[in-house]
Amino acid sequence: MRLLRVGEPGSERPAAIAADGSTVDVSSVVPDYDHRTLGAASLARVADAVAAGGLPTVDLERSRVGAPVARPGKVVAIGLNYRDHAAETGAEIPSEPIVFMKDPWSVTGPDDDVPIPRGSNKTDYEVELAVVIGKTARYLESPADASDHIAGYAVANDVSEREFQLERGGGQWDKGKSCEGFNPLGPWLVTPDEFEPSDAPISLQVNGVDRQCSRTSQLIFDVPTVVHHLSQCMVLHPGDLIVTGTPGGVAMGRPDPKPYLRDGDVVEAAIDGLGRMRQVFRQA
Repeated sequence: MRLLRVGEPGSERPAAIAADGSTVDVSSVVPDYDHRTLGAASLARVADAVAAGGLPTVDLERSRVGAPVARPGKVVAIGLNYRDHAAETGAEIPSEPIVFMKDPWSVTGPDDDVPIPRGSNKTDYEVELAVVIGKTARYLESPADASDHIAGYAVANDVSEREFQLERGGGQWDKGKSCEGFNPLGPWLVTPDEFEPSDAPISLQVNGVDRQCSRTSQLIFDVPTVVHHLSQCMVLHPGDLIVTGTPGGVAMGRPDPKPYLRDGDVVEAAIDGLGRMRQVFRQA
């Protein structure tokens, strides 16, 4: 099932893609897609209602698409999780997942404009596979237990300001990762019955030029390993968002002059089976 949220910021309504390809409003079934409604029982009610028909349709051409999950309780990010990205940054392959946090308020719609922060010279792009938690996970016994705790998957862009992240204030990653709009997400939340995360093509273009092209099979730590690992050091709650790392090709890793994002640049990010996002970057 493909789930989405439509409407202006702060007023989004939950919706879903029906079997005939139409978009239907499911706000009569669940109030939103959030910590209350991402469990298996709630999503089964949505699926049954969509299959039964009779729900009002949504005109996507006249509607903004928001992030497919309402404000997450937390956004947990994994760094250096593709071998080619670690190599291009000059970092060693990590022996266990590198974890940092992003401000949940940085999550925005898949096609919303993204502000380039004032004073930024090194705003960078990072296409990533995102995982949304649907069931509380603490101290999972093994990676095999992770699948029961996942509500679905989406495309994310882990936008990063490299100077803020690495060169200012002792190199605090959160500082360069949590600027306004720095986590576009969507267009859909795709449930696990319709998406297999182990080997999906993942790509990103800037102004129509290919920048990143890989497959999720190149993750150093795959999705089950990441969810299991995180559950050992924090409690994962329904609605929490995990962004699992980016492949090589980011601006920071390219030869000089590095193609950092500038006002008017268009970034498109996609994962086969999860859809495509498009952001225009605008100087704040």
